[in-house]
Amino acid sequence: MADSTAQQVMDIRAALSHALGAAENALAAAQDAYANAGERRERVVAAAIARRKKVAETLDGRLHEIDDRHRKDLAAFAEAAASAADRAAPGAAGDPWGDWQPTPLDTAAELRIGRLLLPHPEQVPALVPFLDHGHIVVRGERRPGDEVVAGLLLRALGTAAPGALTITGYDPEHLGGGLARFATLAPAGVLTFVGPGGLPGLLNELVDHVRRINETVLAGEYTSLRELAAATHRRPEPWRVAVLLGAGELSRPEQTQLQRLLRTGAAAGVHLIIQGLPVQAGPGIEFITAQDGDHAGMSSAGALPVRLDDGPPQAVVAAACRRIAEAVAAGPAPVALDSLLPQELWKESSATGLTAPLGDSPLGVPVTVTLSDYPPHALIAGPSGTGKTNLIYAWMGALAARYSPAELAFYLLDFKEGVSFARFAPGRRDPSWLPHVRLVGVNVNNDREFGLALLRFLGEELRRRADAAKRYEVTNLAELRAEDPEGQWPRIVAVVDEFQVLLAGRDAVTGEAADLLEDLARRGRSQGIHLILASQDVSGIEALWGRPALVAQFSLRLALPRARRVLPETNNAADSLPRYHAVVNADSGTPEANKIVRVPAAGDRDRWNALQHRLWRSRPRDQGPPRLFDGDARPRLADSPDFRRLGPAEGSPAPVVLLGDTIDVQSRSARTVLRRAPGRNLAVLGTRTEEACAVLATAGRSLAAQFPTDGARFSLLCLDQDAKQPAADLCAELPECGWYDADNADWLLEDAAAESSGAFPADRPHFLLIYAADALPGGKDAAGQLRTILRQGPERRIHVLGWWRGAGLLRDALGGHASRTDPIGAWVALDVHGSELAPYYPGAGAPAWYPRPWRALHFDRSVHRGAEVIIPYGQ
Repeated sequence: MADSTAQQVMDIRAALSHALGAAENALAAAQDAYANAGERRERVVAAAIARRKKVAETLDGRLHEIDDRHRKDLAAFAEAAASAADRAAPGAAGDPWGDWQPTPLDTAAELRIGRLLLPHPEQVPALVPFLDHGHIVVRGERRPGDEVVAGLLLRALGTAAPGALTITGYDPEHLGGGLARFATLAPAGVLTFVGPGGLPGLLNELVDHVRRINETVLAGEYTSLRELAAATHRRPEPWRVAVLLGAGELSRPEQTQLQRLLRTGAAAGVHLIIQGLPVQAGPGIEFITAQDGDHAGMSSAGALPVRLDDGPPQAVVAAACRRIAEAVAAGPAPVALDSLLPQELWKESSATGLTAPLGDSPLGVPVTVTLSDYPPHALIAGPSGTGKTNLIYAWMGALAARYSPAELAFYLLDFKEGVSFARFAPGRRDPSWLPHVRLVGVNVNNDREFGLALLRFLGEELRRRADAAKRYEVTNLAELRAEDPEGQWPRIVAVVDEFQVLLAGRDAVTGEAADLLEDLARRGRSQGIHLILASQDVSGIEALWGRPALVAQFSLRLALPRARRVLPETNNAADSLPRYHAVVNADSGTPEANKIVRVPAAGDRDRWNALQHRLWRSRPRDQGPPRLFDGDARPRLADSPDFRRLGPAEGSPAPVVLLGDTIDVQSRSARTVLRRAPGRNLAVLGTRTEEACAVLATAGRSLAAQFPTDGARFSLLCLDQDAKQPAADLCAELPECGWYDADNADWLLEDAAAESSGAFPADRPHFLLIYAADALPGGKDAAGQLRTILRQGPERRIHVLGWWRGAGLLRDALGGHASRTDPIGAWVALDVHGSELAPYYPGAGAPAWYPRPWRALHFDRSVHRGAEVIIPYGQ
């Protein structure tokens, strides 16, 4: 039992020991697990802290990226908005007032009123569309609102061409004081005011204006003036801006008219700026809320705040308005020459007449001008500086582009001192010419004979056409061209600028010119010959107005600003014309036939040259340059077609002496033929040494060109020291030329006198060129020998070409006042008056001749009925 108990005790002790060991093991394991769990917890917490930190860092980085991208996007947006605003409002539309200047734009721009307040430092202008877009209503405080209105008006004025925008102000509260800073524009008609109570009339007038634009200008072809201007590159009507500065409540009719204007005005160029009137929102209406600081706004910007600009400084407004007013007073700038040109060149026929546009009417409609059987001729008048030459250029350009050189021929003559028509002929810098031009005369104010020559030429052409019409039994050019399609029958347009010079004198030139003009004006219409006479002032031309039958033929009248007498006294339409405008009247000036035309800028050389080169390149290959007569130029013998045709001929034809250029339409040389007949000598009379030497040099060179080297004999006797050098130069050029002076003159005279008295003619012609023949030494013997040579020499092929320094001195050489002048069959007078030439002139009279520099009077009794004016060839 004891064993059993002990055993049990041992077992229990063993069990307890075992349990204790197990518990200790479990405790150790638990402690280890606890330690491990603590470590894991620490790691988890550390990881969580690290993850939270990483997430925070990532979030911060992402937020930074978003903020950075937002800043960049906002900067790009602001920069793009500012750039777009600069493009939408260039120049005067958006420039700050500090450096603001008027800069007219081709198309309407948006106008700056301030800047948008964006969360970015970039300055973005706040712009409102106005001209060609809609209307503006200014609300809010009165003072900043007034500055907004002033800024809008000045920017609109600065972006439009002077005169292309007009302002009407209605300010019943301040009686125009709200627009006082623009008062400088009032005298020029750019700004007008409507008094209190005038609002109904103003609204009615603007509504009528819109109706007229729609009916007569747009005419269903265009929806707005903006569309018309884009299609045609011209704006026929100015913008009309009405500024309505408060009026209280509107009546029902006023509200109705105002709503009509708000709906339809912009398309017709009528725009409203309203301040102090209730206006409901609608299409095309911009609302501006005027407030100081950053509290302003505009309807197109939504809730975005706007900081308004300060109003324009008074000095800027005054300077701009003064400049605009001066430009408007001077008149609008002309439109381009291209507006007159057709799409295709030379597609028109001139059989029944010549029709071309001269410019646009105030409504933008082309004004055409016709030359035909009626009206046949034109009269143009305008004071200096009003654009007379420009009008002629424009008319010629429009005609030349429509009609080919086979259909139209121009003959141009300019009597004033200048070269207005020289551009139509080839020059040193520009070899082109207008293919239609056959004759150009410039600087002919001292050569009225050239105008007379042109009228004579046209008279001959009229007779030629009349004879052809008789052969074909027709009555006018259109019928003649139908019967003779292969003939050359272009319409002729003769333009004579400052034609009053031709008719200014009371002499034979004026009488014959008036007679020729009347005949051409009366009969030329049916044969396609048209006259365009232009003058600064036609009121004092007695030769013209004294012939009512002549004036009546010029039924087409073109009057430039302030032109006198070209229109009847009852027609004063030209008195108020602006620059670049003209009155076109095809019914002899009756007021009912007036048409106002705006003439393009045709005088610009670059624009004209572009047209002329285009026509010149299209010219027929056989179309040569026109004849150019320049009264200020000295012709050269080498350029004479007659001289270039001279050459040795077979047989023994009578030699021809060339003397100078004739003042004639055809380019020909004055000549005298030295036949074997009494009197075939030439005398040069006058004291101008240079001109006398030039005439003798021309004669000698032209004679030498007609003979081989040994075909003629030349002897040159020089008795004037001042003529020694040019005489020596000529002697060196002439073949087998003997030189004589005062020391050996008797040898020449004795030999030539003996040869002249011989029974047989000389074996070859002998030409004696005597310089200062009145200074012949040797007394009576030498004088007698010279008379023998003059009287008998020509029949024996001995001819004298002498220079006498006075008509009386020549008479002395011929034997005195009782002697005959027959030995001198031809003469050239320089500074000798016509009365001194009576002994050498047929009949009892004397030629009408008054000396002019580098002009001479030529007479050959064998061919001339009257003397002709010539221009000696220069050395």
